[in-house]
Amino acid sequence: MTSHLTSHKTIVITGASDGIGAAAARALAADGHEVVVVGRDPGKTAAVADELGVERHVADYARLDDVRALAAALAEAHPRIDVLANNAGGIRGARQLTADGHEMTFQVNHLAPFLLTNLLLDTLLASSAAVITTSSMASRNARVDLGDLDMAVGYAPFRAYGASKLANILFTRELHHRFHGRGLSSAAFHPGVVATSFGVTDGPAVTRFYGSWLARAVFASPAQGGSRLVRLAEGTPGVDWASGQYWVGGRIGRTSPQADDADAAHRLWEASAEMVGLA
Repeated sequence: MTSHLTSHKTIVITGASDGIGAAAARALAADGHEVVVVGRDPGKTAAVADELGVERHVADYARLDDVRALAAALAEAHPRIDVLANNAGGIRGARQLTADGHEMTFQVNHLAPFLLTNLLLDTLLASSAAVITTSSMASRNARVDLGDLDMAVGYAPFRAYGASKLANILFTRELHHRFHGRGLSSAAFHPGVVATSFGVTDGPAVTRFYGSWLARAVFASPAQGGSRLVRLAEGTPGVDWASGQYWVGGRIGRTSPQADDADAAHRLWEASAEMVGLA
């Protein structure tokens, strides 16, 4: 997969206050795009936005009302959005429910970006936009339990995380199925094993390693992980990358067999729409 900068784009990046989201925002802004940064932490989000001289929004994906307010603000400010990068995500140690009543990892990693994308759908379709979602190789051995999406039974941190990242791929597949004929493109990607603050605060103990000096020595840097997002954002769907696919290092990647289950993708979409009040 190559990347060709074809034009100035308006690119919204969630999870842009730190890690690969911030790195991608810096690279895309340096290339002359109009970047909009979205983050959960007001201070970190402001710092990145001020550094780049770009627009910022604060939203906590643990509250779906924040997502609704974010979508309204973005739609009002931007009649055109060329790329929506659903990059925000996380992992939790113990099972927690959000104020909306959903398992935290599933809501933050899947339901919130699902809701944001759907609320912006008119703008995205009018813009022939690309929706790029940060997934993970954790999806490879995962399965989405369509009868227990909030994982009330058998919760484990990495099981929940893997299922949410597989949900990202199923969402990407279904976006393509429903809307590619109307000009929308979609991609999911694995950013690599990156040394960031991911999971350091709320995740299981093992994820604290990702923010350590040793992780910085052996893992990819946020800039390297962010470059995979940049490649997709700047590329032309249908030329540089095929819509509806999961990408690993510039190639279509292997993941869970369930990712190719069209019925599972459809059922997840319908269930998600009901969970966020769109049904």
